[in-house]
Amino acid sequence: MAHRPSILIKFLKALGPGLITGAADDDPSGIATYSQAGAQFGYGLTWTMFLTLPFMAAIQIISACIGWGAQSGLTKNIAAQLPKPVMYGLVTLLVVANTINIAADLAAMGDSLRLVIGGPSVAYAVAFGIACVIAEVFIPYHRYAGYLKFLTMVLFVYVAAAFSVDIPWSKVAFSTIVPTFSLDRDFWLTIVAVFGTTISPYLFFWQASQEAEESSLSHKRKQGVQALSHAAFNHISVDTWSGMIFSNLIAYFIIVTTAATLNTHGVTRIDTAAQAAEALRPIAGNLTFALFASGIIGTGLLAVPVLAGSAAYAVAEAFGLRGSLELPANRALGFYGIISAATLAGAALVLTNVDPIAMLFWTAVINGVVAVPIMFAMVFIVASKRGIQLFQIPRWLRIVGWLGAWLMGATVLLLVWTSIF
Repeated sequence: MAHRPSILIKFLKALGPGLITGAADDDPSGIATYSQAGAQFGYGLTWTMFLTLPFMAAIQIISACIGWGAQSGLTKNIAAQLPKPVMYGLVTLLVVANTINIAADLAAMGDSLRLVIGGPSVAYAVAFGIACVIAEVFIPYHRYAGYLKFLTMVLFVYVAAAFSVDIPWSKVAFSTIVPTFSLDRDFWLTIVAVFGTTISPYLFFWQASQEAEESSLSHKRKQGVQALSHAAFNHISVDTWSGMIFSNLIAYFIIVTTAATLNTHGVTRIDTAAQAAEALRPIAGNLTFALFASGIIGTGLLAVPVLAGSAAYAVAEAFGLRGSLELPANRALGFYGIISAATLAGAALVLTNVDPIAMLFWTAVINGVVAVPIMFAMVFIVASKRGIQLFQIPRWLRIVGWLGAWLMGATVLLLVWTSIF
């Protein structure tokens, strides 16, 4: 009994960027995509959460090891081993995808608040964007994230809801273990969206940059150690696996819950935030919209800074600007200028009045497409001669990373093929 507190404390101390990354992965785009997957295909896509977990964890561990080992983010490492036009191209894809993602998240946050208190959702979305910019500029991110993490716990309501309704668990288990496939375009569109919102490119850049900051502040720099140590790798692995398991567990129950409450009642397409919220009605009752709004707003407030921050880290490294979310604004004006521009550009896109749920889903599809070249670039970095010497990543991890990149690429190609033929 005496050892339990110390083990728990050690475990909690090991959690850091990986946990925040996992929590940010279940952003409004993820919630909408998983809800649509459950509504449209029932339990048929539950297997995706177990298939993506090892690849998701592997690619995030690789990004974290790159950041920790090189004490710099992905952009600088890509530039060191690949032609500069490739680096600029990948950064451009990231910034475009992130800006659209920010717009989708802000739109969903505004629409969710409208469900609870009424009023203009567009005005709420723009206000959330301005609030995020102010928070990012004036509050160190580790403190800001600490304030918001508890809001993401609302997502566990999906877990509770799954056990409060009649669910054929044997059928769910079978669908989870035995994948079903189709040559239908909508099937592969949803697969790319699910993969894209689960294995999102902005999370690669974010975790690498955060690990680089932690590495530069640790004893590692003082001792002058160049290669990734065994202790550092274990720390990264525990942190990342914890975050990814948390993320996929919530996603799994969102699919199961929406399948049980929407698909079984004939709702196979989610067009509004209100329809997505209905999945919580069996357990939440009249509190359904309030809980749904809390989850969307909480994850949005956590994810928008990650989206803007990852874009800023990438652009700042590409052009040699100093940047960190832990620095005061007067010491990183260019960096915070990029964050403000990305966030406010996303808020401006909200004014186009594109349907929030549709925007969220298509954002996930875009992320799925953009992730492919970035994943190949990342695995190439650690598999190169210099990468093997510097990062000392286990061979099995590099293999899983390659498999994950090819898997994402194959799903995008199948989507293109089913769209043409």
